Amino acid sequence: MDFNTFLNSDFTAGRSSDLAERELNGSVDFSRASEITVDKEAYLEAENRGMTLSELLEAAEYDPTPPDCPLDAFERQLALAGIRLGGKSPTLVDQFYQKAPTLMPEFIMREIKKGQSMRPELTRVIANSTTVNNNRYTPFHIDTSTTDRFSLRPIGEGSEIPQLHVTEQTHSINVPEYGLGLKASYKSLRYRTTAQFRILLWYIGFKLQTDKIALVVDCILNGDGNSNPASTVNAAVSGTLAYDDLITLWAEFDPFEMNTLICHVSKLKTILTLDEFKDPMAGYRFQGRGELFSPLGATLVRCDEVATDLVIGLDSRFAIEEVVTQPLMVEYDKIIEQRFEEAVISESVAYAKVIKEASVVLDTVFE
Repeated sequence: MDFNTFLNSDFTAGRSSDLAERELNGSVDFSRASEITVDKEAYLEAENRGMTLSELLEAAEYDPTPPDCPLDAFERQLALAGIRLGGKSPTLVDQFYQKAPTLMPEFIMREIKKGQSMRPELTRVIANSTTVNNNRYTPFHIDTSTTDRFSLRPIGEGSEIPQLHVTEQTHSINVPEYGLGLKASYKSLRYRTTAQFRILLWYIGFKLQTDKIALVVDCILNGDGNSNPASTVNAAVSGTLAYDDLITLWAEFDPFEMNTLICHVSKLKTILTLDEFKDPMAGYRFQGRGELFSPLGATLVRCDEVATDLVIGLDSRFAIEEVVTQPLMVEYDKIIEQRFEEAVISESVAYAKVIKEASVVLDTVFE
């Protein structure tokens, strides 16, 4: 999805509520917030404590948000500085720098994260997200080849206790750092409103999350380096996708449950138009709200990085785990000092198999 399409999409609708509007809907105490000075040292302290600036401001010794307060600690800093993010007269980027330049890096990161939340499908295709302290990670190896060895059964005197064998994989995976340079001249931004600027940041987060789904797909198809690519079943007739083929894919998930389907938009169109799925209520939800229905109880996820001849089925509860060594970061010093000539947005993340059999691929074009 390009930026202009994103700008006019439902993703950006209803997300421009202003701080001032929320202040009117509840009592806001600025006494502690007014005693805090946010500078580069605050960012450095947050970094050393493994926190974001927003999390640091919520710490007990700073300005924790009381119950029912409409603004969080960082938003109270924005409000104190007179920063308006929406409404009839939102603050210009130039005015933001004049009033509170040290708040700009955290503002950028928060808005990027909001953009990531606009692509919630990532959380639907991973079982878990784990933060580790090393850029090398060794996944579990769970031996499910002979399930009768750990099936539930009575244990008689002297009989062997069922065992589930869990070891480490042979090869560890590297957790690479992914970076994106956001380069824009200050001149091109200074007279833009923060309302305009934040949509650009939303798009960056949205795109980052879309790229992560592609990384998940690559892990499913090719494995994580431990000779564990997903197994493949063929459609009944090469070059076609029929309802019976989806049933064949669904039947591969014993004892798992095929609760997610990932495929290219061309295959999504084919699935959406299968006669067996032309349920009037499903059509109403799709046409009215753009919600994809769930064939065979599986959530549809679009990923155009998937080959057009493949449909990926998975039990998202057991298939893939996310490994993070460095959460999303924005270069705060450059943004504060150089007024946003160029900033690097980075994150270190990788994906690993949990249980190989929890994902299966349907190939619709084969020899």
